[in-house]
This record gives sequence, C-alpha cells and structure tokens, in this order.
Amino acid sequence: MPNNKELKNKYDAIIVGSGGTGLTAALQARELGLNVVILEKNGKTGGNTSRASSGMNASESLVQLDEGIIDNNRDFYEETLKGGGLLNDRAMLKYFVNHSAIAISWLMKYGVRLTDLTITGGMSVKRAHRPGSMEPVGFYLTSRLTNQVKKAGVDIFTGAKVTKLLQDKNGNVNGVEVETDKGVKTIKAKAVLLATGGFGASKEIIKKYRPDLVDYKTTNQPGATGDGIKLAKEIGAQLMQMNFIQVHPTADTDNPHVYLIGEGLRGEGAILVNKAGKRFVNELNTRKIVSSAITGLNEDGAYLVFDSGVRAHFAAVEFYDHIGLVKEGSTLADLAKEIDVDPKNLAATVDEWNKAVENHKDKEFGRTTGMDRELNRGPYYAIHIHPAIHYTMGGIHINTETQVLDTNGNVIKGLYAAGEVSGGLHGNNRIGGNSVAETVIFGRQAGIQMAKYAREHK
Repeated sequence: MPNNKELKNKYDAIIVGSGGTGLTAALQARELGLNVVILEKNGKTGGNTSRASSGMNASESLVQLDEGIIDNNRDFYEETLKGGGLLNDRAMLKYFVNHSAIAISWLMKYGVRLTDLTITGGMSVKRAHRPGSMEPVGFYLTSRLTNQVKKAGVDIFTGAKVTKLLQDKNGNVNGVEVETDKGVKTIKAKAVLLATGGFGASKEIIKKYRPDLVDYKTTNQPGATGDGIKLAKEIGAQLMQMNFIQVHPTADTDNPHVYLIGEGLRGEGAILVNKAGKRFVNELNTRKIVSSAITGLNEDGAYLVFDSGVRAHFAAVEFYDHIGLVKEGSTLADLAKEIDVDPKNLAATVDEWNKAVENHKDKEFGRTTGMDRELNRGPYYAIHIHPAIHYTMGGIHINTETQVLDTNGNVIKGLYAAGEVSGGLHGNNRIGGNSVAETVIFGRQAGIQMAKYAREHK
C-alpha cells in the first residue's frame, strides 16, 4: 500500500496498529467527527487479527435469535470467568459481555456480516459469529474494515513505526515520534491509542516472563513483538499478568511457517486422537486443558480427525489442504495407514464417537458441544497438530474506558490502549472467539472515549 499522502503534523487522534482494534477504533472515532491517522509498522494492515479463524463471540445477539438460540449475558460472563481461572478483571469482563451483541450489529452497518454461528471451547452455546461463507473471520473482518476506514477518510500509513510517546509538562500524552522511509517525524494529537497487539512473537519478552515457553513455536505474525507494551512502560504505565501466555492446542508446527488450526474445526465436530488412534481428552475443554493433555502424551503431538461433513462446515480446511497440511483417506482404514495409527482402534474410536453424538452423551470424556454430526461421510481427513504459543493475556493495565493506568493506578491522560496489548480481560486463559470480540468491543470504546476526550480538550 503506497503512502502517497503526506503525514500531517497534527491529528485529533493517532492510532498505533491496524489490526481489528485499530481499524474499529479509527472507524468509530471518525464516525464521531475526529480527524484520525493509523500508523502501522508492517507493510500491510490486519495485524494478528487477520490470522483469526474461528469467530467473534457475542451473547444475546440478533443473529443467535435468528437461529433460535436463546443465550444470556450472565452465562457468557460466568463461562468466561471460569475459563480465565477467576482471574479476569470483572469490570472489564462485564463491559465486554454487555457490549458484545451491539458490536455484531455495529459491524453489520459497515457490511461486515457475521451471520453464521459455531462454538468454541469453554462455551455452552454457539456464540462464535462468523461470515455466512464460513471463511476465516479475521481476514474477512480486517480487509473489509480497512476498506471502510479508507472510505471514511482516515489516513493509513504502513511502514510507519512509532518509537516514542510524547508528553506535555503535565505528563499528558500529546503525540508520537514515528519512523518512516522518509525519516523520523513528530506528530501531535489530543489522544493516542495503542492497538499494537501482544508479544507472542517476542522471544525476549517471553523469556523474561515465561522461560519455560521460550522454545515453543508461535502462531503469531512476526510483528507481534510487544511494541506498545514497551512504549507505555517507558512512560510509567503499569503492566499486569504478563506471565499469562496462552498455548493453543492445535497448530501445525511441522513447517517453517506455523499455521493455527482453528478451534471452529473441533466446534464443527472434529476429534483428537493419539498415536494409538484413541481419543484422550474432551476436545472442547479450555485451551489450557487441551494443550496440557496433548503435551502430556509425549508422542510428538496428536491428530485432528474429521470427515467430509465437518469439512463442509469449516471453510478454512480448503486453505489447510491447499498448503499441504491435510492427510486424506477414502476410508478410515486408508486414513489410519496414511497417518500411521492403529486402524482397528481408529475405527472403534470413531464408532464410539458416533454413538456418543447419536445419544448426545460422551461417556468417555464428557464432551457436550460440537456434537452436531457423526463422522460417517468419506473421505476422511487428519491434520497433525502440536500446541504453540498463541496469545498473551497480560499487557498494559487499562480501565473499562480503555484509559491507561500508571504504576500508582492513576490515569495517564491522553493515552488509551485496547485489544491484545492490554491485560486483564481474559484472566489466565482466553476463550476462543473472545479476542476478535475484544478488538471490536474495546476498539469501539477507545474510539468513543478518544472522541469524548478530544471534545473536552478543544
């Protein structure tokens, strides 16, 4: 994306980062009349959000009601709290849940239509909203929002790395220093939002907080190096829960590029088997539990097994197949041979699973969700998976208004943070589908709060 425009010296709001959070905040702030610029260090927009594949969680949405699903915010709150080991920031979680359905409706206004539903681990009903085409939610969301942001007249500069936050004599943030191919430039603004994502690709930060995970591969894009966290820390922002790093149970790590195999695949009915061809866990338990179960096998990962019926309901499989991650067998016996597991065991496992689906009762592992269809339509498929670093729950301490707090718990005026760069919402384990929701819900909140602040400081 060539930056034909000139960077101005002054804007109402500067947004650092162009993933789901930055794009949403820009659109919301622009809607409220602010002159906004997005600064993105990578060569294109989308950040880590563009890699998200399962969906965007929301409760009490109109889409759920259209599908006859009666959900309530209280359950969404309680299940997310339980999933996070009761370590979530309760006020943030309450705001998140209560603003989830409106976020889905707000996106519709901009042609981002998440009208299909699936389920993710730790949830009791279908809350993960995704495009009707069932394509991966992240790229669908960020590509459409990028177009809408440009249409709304927001300047986006790629290859623009923010190196410093500027403050006035009272300590209020009032601009940034940014490096582009034209050199270093100072830009002033009434408000600055850090929407820079997490640190899942930073060996340096991971080594500091979680040396036990330093050798794990990561599903993150290479730019997820914790830049916003460093910028905020330099001016005295408080960091929280930095040791809470999520390992995603199902990633293909056999290639130089690590590919996340979306949780929605299990949500649509895939099962996990070990080398013996047997199930070993409730596949839709929380990510923490499923990852530990796979690691505990000590067998070089595990296999996701599914059939043509499941494949038809999870479009990302076409991409996984296209890049060579999917093994295929016209029968289960063929598939067992292909992935070198015991054919008798695999047949018995699938048979047992199909009975569990039919009776809505998984006696073996107590799975209650992602049981909409039996695995009985050939050809059959398998993907070899390992756990990989996926998400960093900790980050900058913010309040429900996305204002950044310093180490004494005071607001650093003019500075906002939202999305994965912030900490607290997810506790010690993030529920699948909650990160895309966080980018939109708190991205909108950041846009609203920056507009409010700019109006007060004319």
